[in-house]
Amino acid sequence: MPGSLEPLDLGVQIPYHFRCPISLELMRDPVTVSTGQTYDRPSIESWVATGNTTCPVTRAPLSDFTLIPNHTLRRLIQDWCVANRSFGVERIPTPKQPADPTHIRHLLTQSASNSNPYPTRLSALRRLRGLARDLDKNRSTISSQNSREILVQLVFADTGSESSELTHEALALLVLFPLPESDCAAVASDPDRVAYLAQLVQHSSMEVRVNSAALIENVLAGSRTAELRAEISNVDEIHQGVVSILRNPIAYPRALKIGIKALFALCLVKQTRNKAVSAGAPETLINTLADFEKCDSERALATIELLCRVPDGCTAFAAHALTVPLLVKTILKISDRATEYAAGALLSLCSASEKSQNDAVAAGVLTQLLLLVQSDCTDRAKRKAQLLLKLLRDSWPEDSVGNSDDFVCSELVVPF
Repeated sequence: MPGSLEPLDLGVQIPYHFRCPISLELMRDPVTVSTGQTYDRPSIESWVATGNTTCPVTRAPLSDFTLIPNHTLRRLIQDWCVANRSFGVERIPTPKQPADPTHIRHLLTQSASNSNPYPTRLSALRRLRGLARDLDKNRSTISSQNSREILVQLVFADTGSESSELTHEALALLVLFPLPESDCAAVASDPDRVAYLAQLVQHSSMEVRVNSAALIENVLAGSRTAELRAEISNVDEIHQGVVSILRNPIAYPRALKIGIKALFALCLVKQTRNKAVSAGAPETLINTLADFEKCDSERALATIELLCRVPDGCTAFAAHALTVPLLVKTILKISDRATEYAAGALLSLCSASEKSQNDAVAAGVLTQLLLLVQSDCTDRAKRKAQLLLKLLRDSWPEDSVGNSDDFVCSELVVPF
């Protein structure tokens, strides 16, 4: 075995025994398996997760899958990094170690037991939340310990009274995990629990409101029947609470991401979209559209398109002076999906209002649509653009019509 590998771009040789035998990269969290061989933790965990039961180097069977941190080797690697700092090598941080499953079970038992003092239960939940935030491995371990059933019971233990710190901590921990269908049904089918969610989403604490919106989105996403989803989306206060969360993008950035996911999930229930409109969703979405990141912008535009299919929603969006210009500007700017949703929303608005048609033309929609139908965008986006072009023909300025007649006659294919 060579003493060192080929030099890297850093211009320094990494000692062979500092490299993981699986990834051949510098180890950041060296752990030793039952055969005595040392690997970087992510590499050996991935090896085992794919069904391998032998040591990658020796091929000997692994008697167990316990990973023991090799602190001595890790400190040697850190010292080597410091010694080679002049070559651009950064010192690897001391990794946080995964929590012992026994310790996690103990904390869950402490938090769930009504016989324990209130401060003890609250402290146990806070420690669990801290562990879940530290490492994905800890979240996986907590999830495997029947935690979700315990946390659901803690969140909804006193639905008839004011929420407590214990409820808030349990809620903050619960939303870190996806809920199984059975738990979603247990929440959505219980009127008291749904009413309690409506109370939490309008809480004075922004963190509680955002976490409750995250739970609402989880329950809606995990409910398999329209009837169950409607039990939540039919509550006015839930729409009002979720929309209000979106109005604080600067003061609480996480509110945007969670809020738009929850609002989109609510608006997927067709028969209750008017409630989102009544809660002020159209104005709020247009006012915050520029603040979303790419993925969230797509979801926001999809929500706008859904609400534009409702007469009241279409009217509300048309009444906002920035709606049409923003939608036109969005075409071909963010992503194919965003373009498709923007074109769909414009199609609904222009089909319902001559003023929206004139606003779209004034905002330069003609050029955008002609570029769109010639682009590599989705077929659905192109079909919407073609329908919109046909709808707007009478609104085009005369010079635009003259310059685009040949293109439209040859390329415009309207699906039936």
